[in-house]
Amino acid sequence: MSTSGLRSTWEEAWAEAQTKFQAAREALTVANPPAPRVLRVGQLDAELLDQELLHVLQEPLNRALALFNSSLKARFEPELALIIQLTLYKLSIWSDGASYGAKLQNLRYQVPTAGGSSVTSSGLPHRTLLMHGTLTVLVPYLHTRLRSHALSRAWPDAPVRDRRRRIWDYLTRMESLHSLLGLLNFILFLKDGRYRTLADRLLRMELVPSQRLTRRNVSYEFMNRQMVWHAFTEFLLFLLPLINVRAFRRRVMRVASRISISSIIPSPARSALGLPNEKDEDYNKIRRKPTGKFHALGADQCAICAENASFSLATGDSAGSFLSASANIIATTSAASEQDQQDEGGAPMYPIHTPYITSCSHVYCYFCLAERMIRAADSGEVWECLRCGEPVRSVDRLTAGSDEDGQESGLDDYEFSDFGSTDLSASGSMGSYSESGMSDHA
Repeated sequence: MSTSGLRSTWEEAWAEAQTKFQAAREALTVANPPAPRVLRVGQLDAELLDQELLHVLQEPLNRALALFNSSLKARFEPELALIIQLTLYKLSIWSDGASYGAKLQNLRYQVPTAGGSSVTSSGLPHRTLLMHGTLTVLVPYLHTRLRSHALSRAWPDAPVRDRRRRIWDYLTRMESLHSLLGLLNFILFLKDGRYRTLADRLLRMELVPSQRLTRRNVSYEFMNRQMVWHAFTEFLLFLLPLINVRAFRRRVMRVASRISISSIIPSPARSALGLPNEKDEDYNKIRRKPTGKFHALGADQCAICAENASFSLATGDSAGSFLSASANIIATTSAASEQDQQDEGGAPMYPIHTPYITSCSHVYCYFCLAERMIRAADSGEVWECLRCGEPVRSVDRLTAGSDEDGQESGLDDYEFSDFGSTDLSASGSMGSYSESGMSDHA
C-alpha cells in the first residue's frame, strides 16, 4: 500500500469520528446535567457537629454561673442557650448560608427564590431565614420555658376541668404530634436524602454541596484541637495542686493593703480634697491600726492559746450550733470578757508560759509560737501575727524589765536565760531551734 492510500484511509476515519464527537457533544449540551449527590450521613454529621459546638460553648458558661451563684445556672440556662444559638445562627446561616457543621461537611442551604424577594449576604431570602430561625431557635426556647413553668406550678396535678390542666394536655398532644411528624420526616429523608428536619421541609431549604466537584474528605482539625485541649487540661490538673493558693492570695492581699489611693494622690491634691497627709499623726495612727483577729486581747495573754481554745470549742460542739460562729464570737469578745476578769482580780484566762517576743513586738508562749512557725515554714509560708497581721520573721527571748512597747514588762516572775535572736523563716532552722529550746526547758 502506498503512502497516499494510507493517508486517505486515516483521513476518512478521522472525519467519521469527528461527526460522532459532534453528535455526542450536542447531546450532552441539550441534556440536563445530573444533580449532585448529597450523602445522607454528611447531613446527619453536620447536625451532630452543630449540637456539639453548642454544648462546647455552653458548658464553660454554665460552670462559671454555678461558681458565681448556683441558683443563676438553673434560672438562666435556657436564656444563655438562646443567646448562643442566636449568635451562631447570625454568624453562620444568616451570613454564609450554612451552619458550622454544614461547612465542615462542605454543604450549604439552597432555597428556591421568588422574583423580587430581598436576600441576605448568603444569597438566601430574608423571610425564609427569619421563619427558619424562629422554628429552630425561638420555638424550642419557648417550649422549654413553658414546660418548666408548668412543672414548677404543678399543672399536671390540677383538676381535669382546670384551664391549666387543659393547657398541659394540649402541650403533651403537640409534643406527641411533633415526634410523629419528625419520625415520618426522617423516613422520607432516608428515602430521598433532601430535607433533614421538619423546618427544612416546610421551608424547602435543602442542603447541597457548596462546590461543583467535591470529595468526602475526613478532617482531623477538630480532633487535633480536642487532643490539645485535653492535654492542656491534664497539665492544669497536674499543676494546680502544686500551687499554694492560700500563700498566693495572702501575698496579693498584703500587696493590695500596702497600696492606698491617698499615697498615689499628691500632697496638694490631698489637702484640697480634705484627705489626711502622711506626716499627720492621725494618718499614721490609721496606717498603724492593728488588723489581727486578737488585737484587742490583753498583753499578758497568749493569742495562740486563745485561738486554739476557740477552735476546740467550735469543733467539740456536738449540736453543731457553734461550728461557724463560735470562733468569731470568741475572737471579738474575748478581750472584753477577759479584761473584766482581770479587773475583778482574776488570773488571765490564757497566761503566757516562757514568753518570746516576735519581730512585730508581740509576746506569745514559746511552744505555741514554735509550733505555728514550724508548721508555716514546712508549708513554705510565713506565719502572720494574730494581733497585728504582720509576717513574723524572727523571735527573741523576752528579757525582764521591758515589753514590746519598751515599758515595764510586769513578767518578772519568769526565769529568763540568755537566748539570742533567732530567725524562724525556714523550716530547717526552726526545727533545730525548737529542739534545742525544748530540751533546755524540759
